[in-house]
Amino acid sequence: MGVIVDNLFTIILITNILLSIIIVFRERRETAQTWAWLLVLMFIPVLGFILYIFFGRGISKDKIFDLRIQGKIGKNLEIEEDKQALIRGLYPHPPTGQVDVKQLIYMLTVFESTLYTTKNEITLFTDGREKFDALIADIKKAEDHIHLQYYIYRSDELGIEVREALVEAANRGVKVRVLLDAWGSTQVSSKFFRELKKAGGEVAFFFPLFVPYINPRINYRNHRKIVVIDGKIGYTGGFNIGNEYLGQVKKFGYWRDNHLRIHGEAVYTLQNRFLMDWNSQHTKEVNYSPKFFPAIGSVGQMAVQIVTSGPDSEHEQIKMTYLKMISLAKREILIQTPYYIPDGSIHEALKLALLSGVKVHIQIPNKPDHLLVYWATYSFAAELIQYGAIIETYENGFMHAKTMVIDGGIVSVGSANIDVRSFRLDFEVNTLIYDVRMATRVRKAFFEDSKVSKRLTEEIYENRGTLIKLKEGFARLISPLL
Repeated sequence: MGVIVDNLFTIILITNILLSIIIVFRERRETAQTWAWLLVLMFIPVLGFILYIFFGRGISKDKIFDLRIQGKIGKNLEIEEDKQALIRGLYPHPPTGQVDVKQLIYMLTVFESTLYTTKNEITLFTDGREKFDALIADIKKAEDHIHLQYYIYRSDELGIEVREALVEAANRGVKVRVLLDAWGSTQVSSKFFRELKKAGGEVAFFFPLFVPYINPRINYRNHRKIVVIDGKIGYTGGFNIGNEYLGQVKKFGYWRDNHLRIHGEAVYTLQNRFLMDWNSQHTKEVNYSPKFFPAIGSVGQMAVQIVTSGPDSEHEQIKMTYLKMISLAKREILIQTPYYIPDGSIHEALKLALLSGVKVHIQIPNKPDHLLVYWATYSFAAELIQYGAIIETYENGFMHAKTMVIDGGIVSVGSANIDVRSFRLDFEVNTLIYDVRMATRVRKAFFEDSKVSKRLTEEIYENRGTLIKLKEGFARLISPLL
């Protein structure tokens, strides 16, 4: 009997080693991530393989997006015109003060095919109730279509409030399409949207679960928040749909986030992204139609590019955007993020900025919504203090904003955190605004938050307890997998 058990163990061990080599090294990964998965596979032979199937496998864009079809969606002609104008140096420099953003715009337009637009009106929301009041008011004015996409949609009071507005719109003939991430929106089901579907609305789930909480693609989440109304008005940013985003959940308190309402040509990019995501789920595919990209009579003058990325991307577009923004800074970098678990490139770029005399000021939460993620964030952020960074913990509730402001001239607001998950695993969307006026508004909100934040000093950090040090050590060890 003992010989049989020994032979079985040997077979499992050899099989696990072969699978480790085949599965891990056939995919292009960062070294730290490769070693982290190797440790899991080697030290937890059977369970490790199961965990890899659900959390570690890469995905190909060819398996998600039918690129032949998607090429027919959106404003591809305008993007090509933008590329030619930039290559020939025909674009005027946007009003970003002393920040020279020509290279950033060039990179995103020429190599990432991101539409660069200059006629946009933008409203910044920092409060959830104000954001959803505005959104619901726009839904009630919709005439042709509403495309709504969120990572989290809860079946609570706010979820019902938004749903009823969508049902009302569908009943008056507006075409409503709702796309939700299956993992983030487990609280709602097709039954929750029964009245909406009865009124002609359509609901789809991104990477739907086989059974609750189980799906081999569970590690890849559509973290985007996009609403497009009549192809003219768009919403995007950090707020999801749930009572906690209104500050009504005691655990989190006031929910501090950033969200944008856009009226202008930048909405074309949000529309294009929604349609690609919708069609990727192969549920009643939507073909190109001029009504999705109508002429927009915006009187705004704000220059905007909207950047998307995901595990299907050849490049980590949003990470590259953050890196380029950091490299442009000459005076000041302001960052708000609930999760700061950077890869080496971002962490070293911020250290280099600090060593070059650039002020780096980062705000993170003072409480966790995910324990391991919180302690890894605390550890990585605290490491920057010795280089001169100002690190603050937000004490007025929960800091969820994903914001970067460079030299008071350009600003990024979106769904992407500064962590490995947002860079490589999740489908994200960020809005870059090249405008001193908007950068000033976001900067002002940042320093209002600073008034209700607590500065983390080297002394405070060094005096943390042994248990916290253990938590941080373990969290940093597995940070490539968080």
